[in-house]
Amino acid sequence: MSINSRQNKLSRLQACADEHGIITALAVDHRTNLAQALAMAQGLQGQASASDLCTFKRLVTQILTPYASAVLLDPEYGLDALAVRHPGTGVMLAYERSGYSANGRYEPPEVIPDYSVRRLVEAGAQAVKVLLYYNPFDSPRINRVKQAYVERIGAECQALEVPFFLEPLVYAGEELAGENAALSFAQAKPTYVALTVAEFGQPRYGVDILKVEWPIVPTYTSGLQSCEAPTPAYSREEAIEQLRVVGMAASKPLVYLSAGYSSATVCELLELTAEAGVPFCGVVCGRAFWQGGIALYARGGTAALERWLAQEGVAALQAIAHVLRRCATPWWELLAPG
Repeated sequence: MSINSRQNKLSRLQACADEHGIITALAVDHRTNLAQALAMAQGLQGQASASDLCTFKRLVTQILTPYASAVLLDPEYGLDALAVRHPGTGVMLAYERSGYSANGRYEPPEVIPDYSVRRLVEAGAQAVKVLLYYNPFDSPRINRVKQAYVERIGAECQALEVPFFLEPLVYAGEELAGENAALSFAQAKPTYVALTVAEFGQPRYGVDILKVEWPIVPTYTSGLQSCEAPTPAYSREEAIEQLRVVGMAASKPLVYLSAGYSSATVCELLELTAEAGVPFCGVVCGRAFWQGGIALYARGGTAALERWLAQEGVAALQAIAHVLRRCATPWWELLAPG
């Protein structure tokens, strides 16, 4: 990559961060799962209407982006929301098709058919995000397809000088099936995440930032306020060590997702990650900021959602931003030169 190309990419990356190089991004790129959640809250079968999806995304973007460094949207239902984002808020757009197999085994990943990285940039993207379900222990045939998929997107982003955020979500296969599958997966998850971030940190993939889940499951972590499991998978000290292992495996800057956890749990996990000495440059969180507004929107419409977001949503985002100011590292200190 030429010096000018790298500078173009870095300037776009900085557009998604604050002046201190910390990424506090609001994710509203949810599609299938959000449509299902809205329909369920409305007492409907199937999925909510496209109109409801667009309205929800627009309100979340309008009310919460004054407190975020960037917003992650999708080009299918979220482009209208770009017009109401706070001035100066960076724009990330999702590239993957929503709704393919939840564990990623039986259906190969696919980008949105009528978009390319060039078209996402033309729509306003300063960075591109791709979600990938991945199991490092799955068959080589399945994983080769996924690896080649990421390579193609990485090359496309590099050619257009666009930052590439990869979101690999690990899943368990038949190797962890059984009566205690949830506990078994919690115990194995740190290894799955470590192997996955090590794989996609390789230069061949062209990934700039890894948008990752925590390798530990907080509900299975003894000593955390969010621990609920009668049989924890690890002690607090063991969880810290697992966080360190993943941090050492990562050769790309990390941002964390909320995975549906509350903002209080996200804050607790960020604090624990910092205690483990793992460097990270921020978060790209969605449901931690707006999940509680779904039922209110279904019952009370836009006014109810606006009131909730202005109080609870803003408070959740500010709480996480406060932790990031103390614990996160500027992205430019973590991104390798070249």
